[in-house]
Amino acid sequence: MKSLKNKVIWITGASSGIGRALAIALSHEKARLVLSARDINKLNSVQEICLKFTDSCMVLPFDISNKSEIEEATKNVIQTYGNIDILINNAGRSQRSLAKETDVEIDRLLMETNFFGAVTLSKSILPHMLKQKQGHIVAVSSITGKFGFPWRTGYCAAKHALQGYFEALRTELRNDNIHITIISPGRISTQISEKAITKDGQNYNILDQGQKNGMTTEACAEKIIKAIKRNKKDVLVGKTELLMVYIHKFFPWLFYHLSAKIKN
Repeated sequence: MKSLKNKVIWITGASSGIGRALAIALSHEKARLVLSARDINKLNSVQEICLKFTDSCMVLPFDISNKSEIEEATKNVIQTYGNIDILINNAGRSQRSLAKETDVEIDRLLMETNFFGAVTLSKSILPHMLKQKQGHIVAVSSITGKFGFPWRTGYCAAKHALQGYFEALRTELRNDNIHITIISPGRISTQISEKAITKDGQNYNILDQGQKNGMTTEACAEKIIKAIKRNKKDVLVGKTELLMVYIHKFFPWLFYHLSAKIKN
């Protein structure tokens, strides 16, 4: 397993949930961190914790759906550290609305946040990784990137796109010493359902019972870090809900029967 000590690791969506847990766990690994999200106050709180364990933790707020802000942020990181060893594309937003009631602009927003943001940021740092002849890009997807699920049509579409894009990118970079890891979390105990977008563009503001009883963010972060150290290609993270991936693959009739019972 590779050491992460002194590696420059950039985490998006680092202000809460899985991203926050990753930042804190990686600070214990003595990595040099770059923490990004839109909420600078929350990022500063995470930074304060991380600096207890690592000497270098940079806060860099920006909007993942804004191409010019992404390009400026990349320049900032390169000027500060000189290189980027690992990028963890973790920023994202879920959905709770029926397709028939949801305007296509909501679908576009979900694609911008969950897919194009990760693609744009990855493309902005790729020339630097190619120049330094090494790198690691992590895409945090979802088990709904493996199958379709009701009330999450736009979100599922974005995660399917993310899966396909980074699988293809992995094959293109196979001779360039740049690793691609796709992480597909199931139910992790975060506020993702509360912050999910509804048909009206508002927050869902309800904590799903499945999320509440899901794997802790700390346990999730530990599994993601282990996958990075081992250069894993595609990793499922969660509890018994991961069975849905295999049910969908081997028993599709049962999957559709179960998914039809989902109400939100």
